[in-house]
Amino acid sequence: MKPTVYFFGSLLALTAFASPAWSERIWDSELKRYLTEQEMMMAEVFMSEEDGVKIMLPKSERVRKDVIKLSPEKKQQIEDRIGWKFPEESFEVYIGETGTQIDGYALVQNTIGKHKPMTYMVGIDAKGRVSDIELLVFRESRGSEIRQKRFNTQYEGKTVLDPVRINKDIINISGATMSVRSMSAGIKRVLVLVDEFYLKPAGLGSDTVAARKAEKGIFTSIFGN
Repeated sequence: MKPTVYFFGSLLALTAFASPAWSERIWDSELKRYLTEQEMMMAEVFMSEEDGVKIMLPKSERVRKDVIKLSPEKKQQIEDRIGWKFPEESFEVYIGETGTQIDGYALVQNTIGKHKPMTYMVGIDAKGRVSDIELLVFRESRGSEIRQKRFNTQYEGKTVLDPVRINKDIINISGATMSVRSMSAGIKRVLVLVDEFYLKPAGLGSDTVAARKAEKGIFTSIFGN
């Protein structure tokens, strides 16, 4: 389906990203020219947040919304784990449930691509693995190829223990390096947030998994299987 192209003047929901700095001329080193006003104001809307939730949590009987609020200490801890700083102090989380079981989580992320933020949703299953990625809004002139499944399926199954980095376990897209790097960083942040706030309290976090692996390694060395 061809994406709908809007302009920020018509998208009230996106005015939070508007900034006087955008009226300044921005040089694109790859295009070797200044971006046009149209390129700076354009937004490709691929999917609504509501539709994204339906894709991320398709089998859940119900979906509730939770809010993660980061104390300065917790924010520092998250930043230390992912290796970069971010301005947000809270995140909304969609939690899918069936009966008494949690099916998974879905978080919307806004991270800077080359010049402007892009909006995408990350799905995490009940065991802390990436289940799906959907690009919601793209605001750059180049790089929207990251929405293609032949690219973003490589994130599926990633956990907080994976690097989720270009040239480590993620294959780049030529001409879209900043978009790939931005999406990878946001996905890593989601994995760490879910790990810290939901999996660890339930005894399913990365610390528990690591301990089990270490324990298994000890028994394997002793008994040889």
